[in-house]
Amino acid sequence: MNEDLLFNEAPGGPPRYSHLSNKPVQYLTVADRRGQVIGYVWANDEDDAAGWAVRKAGGDGAFNEGSVWAIKLHDAKARGIAPTAALAEMIQESDPTRSSHVVPGSLTEAPNADVVRRLADPI
Repeated sequence: MNEDLLFNEAPGGPPRYSHLSNKPVQYLTVADRRGQVIGYVWANDEDDAAGWAVRKAGGDGAFNEGSVWAIKLHDAKARGIAPTAALAEMIQESDPTRSSHVVPGSLTEAPNADVVRRLADPI
């Protein structure tokens, strides 16, 4: 009862896009039903990278809803889809009647993923 628990990281796990890219990325703006921006989904094919950047000003609701967009990315990677193709799917499948959706016409390019992260959480 007094021994430390040992956790050994198991290799493998589900496939994931890289969360790092210093190259130009494409990104989408995601809003809630009221039209408030809750975050951004970004992607870069060259680095096989993609991620979700929550807008911290969106509060707990934005954080919680972000799991939907992160899961969409995980599912796309598991199906072998290129990161920017995953963004295209998100645009096509977006439904403004759901709790969150892609803002129409929001596909934009940024110099790198850090720019998108700073957009989500300005200092």
